[in-house]
Amino acid sequence: MSVRKEKRRNPKTGEVWEKYRVDVVVTMPDGTTQRVRKDAPVQTRRDAERFEQELKRAILDGSYGKVETVVPTLAAFEKEFISNYAEANNKNSEVRTKKSAIKNHLVPAFGTKRLDQIGVREIEAFKSAKLKEGKSPKSVNNYLTMLRKMLSVAHEWEIISIIPKVKWLKLPLSEFDFLTFEEADRLIAGADDEWRTMIVVALKTGLRQGELLALRWDDVDLVAGRIVVSQNLAYGEITTPKSGKKREVELGDDVLAALKRHRHLRGDLVFCKADGGMLTKGESKHPLWRACKRAGLRRIGWHVLRHTFASHLVMRGAVLKSVQELLGHGTIKMTERYAHLSPDVRKDAVRLLDRPVPSGHVHTASMNAAAEAKSA
Repeated sequence: MSVRKEKRRNPKTGEVWEKYRVDVVVTMPDGTTQRVRKDAPVQTRRDAERFEQELKRAILDGSYGKVETVVPTLAAFEKEFISNYAEANNKNSEVRTKKSAIKNHLVPAFGTKRLDQIGVREIEAFKSAKLKEGKSPKSVNNYLTMLRKMLSVAHEWEIISIIPKVKWLKLPLSEFDFLTFEEADRLIAGADDEWRTMIVVALKTGLRQGELLALRWDDVDLVAGRIVVSQNLAYGEITTPKSGKKREVELGDDVLAALKRHRHLRGDLVFCKADGGMLTKGESKHPLWRACKRAGLRRIGWHVLRHTFASHLVMRGAVLKSVQELLGHGTIKMTERYAHLSPDVRKDAVRLLDRPVPSGHVHTASMNAAAEAKSA
């Protein structure tokens, strides 16, 4: 084995640390030998062994040493990553999120390191430091996802040869708030007249706040009774829904009646200012709080109404797959947080065994049992 773990000592401080070093000796086709000794760019045994194999191939095919790739630091790579990858593949709101995470968290931790110097050890130290700062596991995982994407893109662009393994933190089951059926009725009753329809639509369709503010009359079919969710307001800009896809939401009688009463000629937007202009998320916050106060409820945000929609559906026995589609969740895992609200799901499943078996199935089972007994 040409991969060895060597101990190094800092002559100034006396500090001792270990490093994986690759010592490769390759016999060339002409019978000569070539030896290369290098520190593994990612300091785990598995990655060092992978680097060893890549080094051997490079020596044999003659590519080793011909072109010396200059690996940039993370800080230097940030600009290229944002301009050539993020801005080409992400929505503006996502680009802003990436810029913020990189500037405030990744650059301070890894900015001076070359991309090939960021290994498992450095990543684990970053996780520990962020948790000590009081960051939530979910936030730390978001930073790790951003870092993993940067390293993945660098690997695709052949800047680095290995992507270090990233271990995400385990997250507790996320808790969420929702209104009971009685509380939802009280909230609607306590709302200002001009805001009542928006609250009803939120409670009965599960649209996100940004989707409500960007909803156009062209997206509402009052005859067929459905809404096509095609837009979302994020960071003051109109963009696609969070999932990136349109979705259809069927309208019940209550929300359909509310929308018909709400019909206006102020502009294209369903919920808007008196002059037809777009409302902001900040402007729609206080009317909801006023409704909560009148209804004698705790102060909540618009996302609680989305949780309420999903919770009420599941409590009424709706199938989780249908709830997923109505909410526009990318995976069923996101919807499963509501599963525990389903009434007697496990009990109903077991009771399926108490139902009589159809006659055809009984006959087939009997024949199979008789055949098995005869052959025995």
